[in-house]
Amino acid sequence: MINLVLFGPPGSGKGTQAQKLIEKYNLKQVSTGDLFRYNIKNNTELGELAKTYIDRGQLVPDQVTINMLINELKVPTSTNGFIFDGFPRTAGQTEALEHIVEEQLNRPIDLCLSLVVDDEILVERILKRGETSGRTDDSNEEIIRNRIQEYYAKTAEVAELYKKQGKYVEISGVGEIEDISQKLFTEVDKIIN
Repeated sequence: MINLVLFGPPGSGKGTQAQKLIEKYNLKQVSTGDLFRYNIKNNTELGELAKTYIDRGQLVPDQVTINMLINELKVPTSTNGFIFDGFPRTAGQTEALEHIVEEQLNRPIDLCLSLVVDDEILVERILKRGETSGRTDDSNEEIIRNRIQEYYAKTAEVAELYKKQGKYVEISGVGEIEDISQKLFTEVDKIIN
């Protein structure tokens, strides 16, 4: 079993590369965004609680997100591991995730893969995506730049924690999709072999 954290700012190609990793290694993607949507749509107790914060424009407390994550990891799966997307975003969340996977899966986080892309390329990609995505936050350059800066500010401490553990690898997210995938596969293969 392998447990990966996939990092990357908005527009870095994280969604595309997550799918490539899932297909190659038979992983289950655990996305906090998907967990929120599922729990809210299905009116679970955690979904109702999360919705009260979201409706007030507040961040959902870590413990609510962590409880959703624990519930998701308890669901039986025939995959070879997990890829965590959108979590962790803070040092506290990183420590919580380490504890959760050890407790629920009897395995640590093996690797944090970070897609690195120059900010100007990120802005260009997101604006282009905005032409077809219908998302208003993909069409406003100021909002895009704020999202990118917020990402860096929040995740810097997470990167440092994984660097200290020797589990952090940066991969350039610029180039052909297949070439980027191959670089990610090479890093994952190092921990499998």
